[in-house]
Amino acid sequence: MKKTIIQGAISILLFFGTWFALTKIDWVTVFKVQKVTDKTEEKLGNLFWEIFQRTEKENKNPFVVNSIDSIVTRICTANKIDREFIKVHILNKDDINAFALPNGHLIVYSGLIINSDNQEELSGVICHEIAHINLNHVMKKLVKEIGLSVLISMTTGNGGSEIVKETAKMLSSSAFDRSLEKEADIKAVDYLIKAKINPEPFADFLFKLSDKENEATKYLTWISTHPDSKERAEYIIEYSKDKKSIYTGVMTTETWDKLKEKLNE
Repeated sequence: MKKTIIQGAISILLFFGTWFALTKIDWVTVFKVQKVTDKTEEKLGNLFWEIFQRTEKENKNPFVVNSIDSIVTRICTANKIDREFIKVHILNKDDINAFALPNGHLIVYSGLIINSDNQEELSGVICHEIAHINLNHVMKKLVKEIGLSVLISMTTGNGGSEIVKETAKMLSSSAFDRSLEKEADIKAVDYLIKAKINPEPFADFLFKLSDKENEATKYLTWISTHPDSKERAEYIIEYSKDKKSIYTGVMTTETWDKLKEKLNE
């Protein structure tokens, strides 16, 4: 009986202690900070995208756009990701690269599509970048390396155009932390499996990059932003080997071949 009373008293004390602690939190400030961060991310996304839009040539060919959109839509639908939030931009550039900007902007270079041996390889890379977006890795990277106050100043026009350009360049040419890269890889495999897309070609793509890591080739861009390709390929295979499913292509072989032809014109 005495033990029950003591336990009850402890429970009451814990309840009121927790309640008291929660009342001391300035929730208005907390939500304001979140609101400011969200607004900052939206402005930064538009700001950085405008830089790439001015300096690179966007591919607006309907067949190319619709083909890539079919991959993104399949991934988003299967994984309950807000498709409207993912804003895909295809740029005509030979570099084998894809990267995420704040506020759901996903940039894919034509060189990546052309040099993907199959649609599954491309889908794996796209899943990896969508994972960076969904897991908020882009803003985490920016806040860590640039600082929130500097990012906010960029959106108010006080950051300086050169700083904005260099920050945009950083997002396209530097790696995330090792732990964030692995988290995005694992999440990408989950996305692929749920979308009924075979994840093994994604690992094959990384093995292919590992073979090129000592060569000064066009693969250098993706390699420099995603190091340790062989190690990544190995843990992707290990993670996905017990998750077999019935996989289907997003587009027909004819559509895939035509997509690459359009980009090679």
